[in-house]
Amino acid sequence: MRALTAFYYRQKPDLASAAFLVVAFLTGTAGALQVPTLSLFLSNEVGVRPLLVGTFYTVSAIIGILISQWLAHHSDKGINRRMLIVWCCLLGMLGCVLFAFDRHYLLLITVGVVLGSFGGTGNPQVFALAREHADHSGREAVMFNSIMRAQISLAWVVGPPLAFALAIGYGFPAMYLGAAAAFLGCALIVWKVLPDLPARKHHAAANAPRVSWWRDPQVRLLFIGCTLMWTCNSMYLITMPLYITRDLGLPERTVGILMGTAAALEIPAMLIAGYYTRRFGKRSMMRFATGAGVLFYICMTLISNEYAMIAMQLLNAIFIGIIAGIGMLYFQDVMPGQVGMATTLFATSTRTGSIVAGAVAGSVAELWGYHAVFYVAVLSVCTALFCCFRMKDV
Repeated sequence: MRALTAFYYRQKPDLASAAFLVVAFLTGTAGALQVPTLSLFLSNEVGVRPLLVGTFYTVSAIIGILISQWLAHHSDKGINRRMLIVWCCLLGMLGCVLFAFDRHYLLLITVGVVLGSFGGTGNPQVFALAREHADHSGREAVMFNSIMRAQISLAWVVGPPLAFALAIGYGFPAMYLGAAAAFLGCALIVWKVLPDLPARKHHAAANAPRVSWWRDPQVRLLFIGCTLMWTCNSMYLITMPLYITRDLGLPERTVGILMGTAAALEIPAMLIAGYYTRRFGKRSMMRFATGAGVLFYICMTLISNEYAMIAMQLLNAIFIGIIAGIGMLYFQDVMPGQVGMATTLFATSTRTGSIVAGAVAGSVAELWGYHAVFYVAVLSVCTALFCCFRMKDV
């Protein structure tokens, strides 16, 4: 840890780099305020039945993928990335205002979802601009990305309790206006502080014809592997609260403890991984993280003790913490000259994993119970590990 700290402080601080960290935290906070309470909002405030709640999640994920891929395609063609982020944050703010004061389901699932998707797309574009800033300023990209990604985890440590406190104590309008304020703060910081950098294309990419990412076997393997990893994580988040409270009969506070412990442990996992990636390489770190995921989900099929499951969150934090940071950089390395598309493609793997997880977890739990979902997760993460071993180093 001492070597990690010394390495960080050797990086010359500057205002733009500090602003990137603040923006990452604020965008993470905006999401952490909205996501944990969405199903509660739709059920209690909008008054829709469970089927429409699930439909809202599916439609939101699909529209988010379409918008993010469209913006990513154009962001690598010379569009001013900084101003693109500003507009995404402003549209996200408008979406929060709509959710704060409107209770019409059709308007929320159409206009609200579109505005929210633009707001969500701002986050991967921030990371794309951060990669360009790191390359331009000579900062160590892996460590800088890991520190930025740690801000997202920090936001998810703070955001969910704050969201429930605002929603329960002051109502959903106050909670959504808080998320709108976070988006507005992001827009102002990005506009005033973040650098306005031209897109930088790698030499190899400039001389080679650009093909669809799906035709590139390395990108395809990486996308499938990351999608399977995020599918496991989403199945866990969907199933774990119900498994803990209904099957095991443990108190609801256990769910909060497990989630908070994992989010807190992800921060040092990301920072340590960012340091050691220089020594072992991205592929080795991805394999190590996925191996930790295999052990975690095997343990979930075998262990039901509360304290043992809390201890197991270290494996979960290593798995998600490293994948969330290194996985994004791996996409950027295998897609040179397309940093916007690469970063958004990584985000798309998260959304795709959520869509798959919702369908699989619901079906498996309906047929065989919540515990059976973890066996499916073991199969999925083992397949992801196979993909990692098939990928070439970059």
